[in-house]
Amino acid sequence: MRFRLRHKAAAGFATLLLPFAGLVGLASPAQAATSATATYTKASDWGTGFEGKWTVKNTGTTSLSSWTVEWDFPSGTSVTSAWDADVTSSGTHWTAKNKSWNGTLAPGSSVSFGFNGTGSGSPANCKLNGGSCDGTTVPGDAAPSAPGTPTASDVTNTSVKLAWSAATDDKGIKNYDVLRDGAKIATVTTTSYTNTGLTAGTDYSYSVQARDTADQTGPVSGAVAVRTTGGTTDPPPTGGKVKLGYFTEWGVYGRNYHVKNLVTSGSASKITHINYAFGNVKDGKCVVDDTYAAYDKAYTADQSVSGTADTWDQPLRGNFNQLRQLKAKYPHIKVLYSFGGWTYSGGFAQAAANPAAFAASCKAVVEDPRWADVFDGIDIDWEYPNACGLTCDTSGPAAFKNLMSALRSSFGSDYLVTAAITADGSTGGKIDAADYGGASAYVDWYNVMTYDYFGAFDADGPTAPHSPLTSYSGIPTAGFNSADAIAKLKSKGVPSAKLLLGIGFYGRGWTGVTQSAPGGTATGAAPGTYEAGIEDYKVLKTSCPATGTIAGTAYAYCGTNWWSYDTPSTIAGKMTWAKNQGLGGAFFWEFSGDTAGGELVSAINSGLQ
Repeated sequence: MRFRLRHKAAAGFATLLLPFAGLVGLASPAQAATSATATYTKASDWGTGFEGKWTVKNTGTTSLSSWTVEWDFPSGTSVTSAWDADVTSSGTHWTAKNKSWNGTLAPGSSVSFGFNGTGSGSPANCKLNGGSCDGTTVPGDAAPSAPGTPTASDVTNTSVKLAWSAATDDKGIKNYDVLRDGAKIATVTTTSYTNTGLTAGTDYSYSVQARDTADQTGPVSGAVAVRTTGGTTDPPPTGGKVKLGYFTEWGVYGRNYHVKNLVTSGSASKITHINYAFGNVKDGKCVVDDTYAAYDKAYTADQSVSGTADTWDQPLRGNFNQLRQLKAKYPHIKVLYSFGGWTYSGGFAQAAANPAAFAASCKAVVEDPRWADVFDGIDIDWEYPNACGLTCDTSGPAAFKNLMSALRSSFGSDYLVTAAITADGSTGGKIDAADYGGASAYVDWYNVMTYDYFGAFDADGPTAPHSPLTSYSGIPTAGFNSADAIAKLKSKGVPSAKLLLGIGFYGRGWTGVTQSAPGGTATGAAPGTYEAGIEDYKVLKTSCPATGTIAGTAYAYCGTNWWSYDTPSTIAGKMTWAKNQGLGGAFFWEFSGDTAGGELVSAINSGLQ
């Protein structure tokens, strides 16, 4: 979804610099041979939350090998997300430890880390490496580093062997805590452990944490996802909401993302539906687009969901066969064939001229005897009826309703019939251009594309979040946010339960930006792996971590690049909002933008419970 309207606006946040010594009555920093200071500032405050920043400075004459900052917040004030440090809490006491790459500080050098928080309190009782934050006390013994991310081997129905590279510490490592799904299950003195007594066909996540001879624990390692063998089925996600993801046909090429990735990431057990994208629309008919990827590409045993290699003469291979195997393993999943999309929507004008013929052609594709058991319905992604997308459509306001009516008549009540639709909530915008209210009588739900509102298709900005949940002061275009779009669709008679909130598993970004807050000018699109101005969440979470939030979504400023994207934290907020609105659930574009462990899918699943 791309919106070309441009309204210039500037937005900024007042910066409040509050040295921590001033907050808690400490004396001015004093020099010592191995001394250091920790100073706190509140970088911005937007009423419902704030951005805090700590700066650690080596004020001594010898290098500092690591740092740990501790402080207390009053009840009601807490950290919601952080960057450039590992931040944990115990009640109202907060601890921040350096990352593996920013722990060493030469004399006179400094490092900063930040966080987003809620509440109005200020930090108190600061400690730096166990000593005073004002530099008058020599910092204490350094905590150990993070061990390497565990690797898994010898996976069976009930056990898995884990191994990891050792952590380092100036006093020596005493032992390691093994964590399963975040909870400690064992303490060992070696760098390996075999976990037994597991359940067949179950997903687990393992990480480890080192402890030194002074009983200090270091940061937790990265996590490895493990699924035990056996157990051919998984219980469906709970909560009664639709949790739908798009799987792209072309993703099996450059992105190297396959149906089996839904299993190894743990995502398959946390979704309810998949939209397979995209079939093409040609000559007023539905057609398979890439036949090789769809039903001919051969998979080896290790690439296959079932663990069985494709043969040269089997009747169905490719993505369709992998989806069949996925459904056998996860019977709760329903798969819909999605037709159109941004690139192929130009074919809908001819389809709308004869809706019955179009619907019949679509049913013939979906019910092809080679894969009739794979698909449970059809999704139409027309961008946009009686409005402009890649091309401009002039089919009239009734065309979309007529098309969806014909599809329902052709497919009947045994199939799902859905549509991805515009989220333009502006007055006289794309929602107003077609009869979405009338068409809703024929669909099971709408995938409301509540993303791509703003981006570097407006090369000079202003910078703005591409998926704002609500409006905000300085938003470039009124009505370009999820709340306004959902409200408008409801006002047109679309039931809340037939609306799914859209989540993008990617960010949109600009370059040449000189300010962190939204509303800045730019010189063009930020570099992206596959397309300028667009990057996957799995890349952005480490290459340009979030530095703030606005309107229920996150943004990040690094160098001269400015990105906006959703994180597990902002997705949790959006899912709460969706439930409060009575929506039918959520959907996302698309699986391959998520991390290898499926953390965004997990956030949607958890948020809709």
